[in-house]
Amino acid sequence: VQLVESGGGLVQPGGSLRLSCVASGFIFSIYNMRWYRQAPGKERELVAFISSDGTSTDYADSVKGRFTISRDNGKNTVYLQMKSLKPEDTAVYYCHRRRVGSEDWGQGTQVTVSS
Repeated sequence: VQLVESGGGLVQPGGSLRLSCVASGFIFSIYNMRWYRQAPGKERELVAFISSDGTSTDYADSVKGRFTISRDNGKNTVYLQMKSLKPEDTAVYYCHRRRVGSEDWGQGTQVTVSS
């Protein structure tokens, strides 16, 4: 199983980024997926959720209206479109899959929002 994130970087406040997570080693289309983030000195927090078929999504209050999670099951990829970025969005962003008795994480991609 592999989850490989990409798309992070340095962006100014108010800017946008799109993160991608390419999954392999399992049947991507039958699993719900999540994006988490972890800022320095803080606990990892759930940012967004998407159901296996993409019809259901949910977001942390702190990102509602600014972030959009989506997926392309044909490409085994989940995305996180981030707009109106704020300095407090600075964190390492992780792709996540939960399964019975275990869970899988990507290596993370750094997002830094700074002028």
